[in-house]
Amino acid sequence: MPKTLWNSTDATEWRTALDRYPDVVAAQEVKSLPALDAWYRGELPEAIAGRRRPHVTHAELVKVTEWKMARGVWRARNLALVRGNDAALVVATSGDALGAVPDPVKPITTLAELAGVGPATASAVAAAAEPAIYPFFDELVGAQVPGLGTLAFSIGYYKRYAAALRERAMALGARWTPVMVERALWAHAGGKKGVRA
Repeated sequence: MPKTLWNSTDATEWRTALDRYPDVVAAQEVKSLPALDAWYRGELPEAIAGRRRPHVTHAELVKVTEWKMARGVWRARNLALVRGNDAALVVATSGDALGAVPDPVKPITTLAELAGVGPATASAVAAAAEPAIYPFFDELVGAQVPGLGTLAFSIGYYKRYAAALRERAMALGARWTPVMVERALWAHAGGKKGVRA
């Protein structure tokens, strides 16, 4: 595998990195992460897709936030703010956000109106609902993508980040999505612990 996966155009190398994702998740040694990740990748997308008006519930938003923090940096205050959101407001706001698909940023900006929800958490919801359009916003991934500028958890940075991952997914072939590109890059970096599975 090349030192920098981003510079590779070999779909096999990207697939190898993506296939290592579950092992890298387990290697993070965060007790709750494997179960949260399995829920996030499997159950949540199906739940959102099965609703007449796609949305997330308050409980799902809390769990998404826990997944994001378990995979990255734990921010207790943000989690408390997310938990403090009104359940009906979460359903309405997330429904409005996902109703704005495929706009490149409107779902993110709309979700970010909820307390404790920034672009990264908002992108996690959007990525679960529409993986072919929205990648999860992860700083380890952003650090591997040249030309994005200084990392900032802002809408402008996310817009550049998401566009770059969409372009890479298109270059890798029809079966690739921006979410798959994000997971391959995260696994290639070894997750937050920098471990190689």
